[in-house]
Amino acid sequence: MKKPTMFLLILLLTLSVTVGVFAGGKQETKPASIEFWTTETQSSRVSTIQTLVDIFQGINPEIKISVVPVDENDMPKQVAASSAAGNLPAVAETGSENSIDFGSSGLLDMKEATKIINSIGKSAFYAGPLSMLESPNKGSYYALPYHGWIQGLWYRSDWFKNAGLNPPNTWESIEKAAKTFYKPDKNQYGILVGTKAENYAEQCFTQIAISNKARIFTSDGKLIFNSPAMKEAVQYYAKLAKYNPPGPQTWRARDYYIQQKMAMFFYSTYIMDDLALADVAASSLTGKNFENLKGASFDSNLVTQTGFAPIITHKQPSSYGVIVALNIFKQKKAADTAAAEKFLKYMYTEDAYVTFLHMAPGGMNPVIKKIAASDKFMNDPKGIFKKYGKKKIQSIIAGLEDIKRFGIVGGKLIPQYGKIFSQKIIPQMIYKITQENADVDKSMSWAEGEMKKIVE
Repeated sequence: MKKPTMFLLILLLTLSVTVGVFAGGKQETKPASIEFWTTETQSSRVSTIQTLVDIFQGINPEIKISVVPVDENDMPKQVAASSAAGNLPAVAETGSENSIDFGSSGLLDMKEATKIINSIGKSAFYAGPLSMLESPNKGSYYALPYHGWIQGLWYRSDWFKNAGLNPPNTWESIEKAAKTFYKPDKNQYGILVGTKAENYAEQCFTQIAISNKARIFTSDGKLIFNSPAMKEAVQYYAKLAKYNPPGPQTWRARDYYIQQKMAMFFYSTYIMDDLALADVAASSLTGKNFENLKGASFDSNLVTQTGFAPIITHKQPSSYGVIVALNIFKQKKAADTAAAEKFLKYMYTEDAYVTFLHMAPGGMNPVIKKIAASDKFMNDPKGIFKKYGKKKIQSIIAGLEDIKRFGIVGGKLIPQYGKIFSQKIIPQMIYKITQENADVDKSMSWAEGEMKKIVE
């Protein structure tokens, strides 16, 4: 789609001033030609990114940037090939796990990334994204966190208020609410946690387990899955599953919530447009996906009647999600590194940053606190955020503060966890316990045995 010329002119003028201030005024830079690899491969997103790059190049004619879309799953292979050929990109957008892997392999310019983070100010970031990208050498970062999504419990705040219940942000409050609202005779259910042997179950379980300080590995890669803390988490999860809709369940059972037959459910911030927009919610309002759901009309009040608990606290606070980072690869030419630095600082200026995030409202959330509170960010193209209100949006994004993952411990990526995740060992264990009534101890021993096969 052709962009309005007047809009681009205004944006260009705004950014030229902003970038000049951010970078500390004009400075001489030798000509540079660099590549920016992005995992945003959809044509509409590539077009938006190219527009941002074009504006940057208009401000900085001495720098040439080529945008290269790369599928997230292909990124490690492409980086390995590029490294072997001696022509790594200057900047790449990847998931945090890839960033840690690249940094641990010595491919990233961590000194430059840390310098930019310090220039922005560590306190400007939510703590979770920074901690996920911090190397074991404290104060040094593999890459710059840029955006991410958060998982938590979305719940009927009006039901909770009428029942005199606290928000579902502790083990006790979650279980009490699940039990209170579980009324299967009325086709109403207390909660949705994943019980089918697929990734959604592990995503739900991870947040609960880490809130109990349960881990699969130590920072040096020692397997510690079958621990008392993990057993407590498994037993608690099995309790919650009793208040699920019938059968092995996955994310699709969000339909119960959208059709007002469920009190709360685990989901990422990608659900935000489903709750706010009728056309997006349409697939969850039919009677096609579940026999005991007959379909319903869209309720425009649901978005205001929905609360979000991004952080669960038991022995420690825990939120779950994914962080996407901007990586600076080591360059042969100082001019290319300088160009990458200038481009990355530009990507954090408000206009450029918000334009990028608005490619996926709710799915891409800012890691910079002031952006989450800005009027420009609130004004997304679909009007989703305005339906929630600034206060609620800020509380949702604040879940980034305590984001944690099983595969990252003490600034180290545990590569074996990727195989454990892909083989769905934990979801299989959850299915055995919740759907086949298998013994918890035997199921955990089986899971640890499968994990040992991978580790050894």
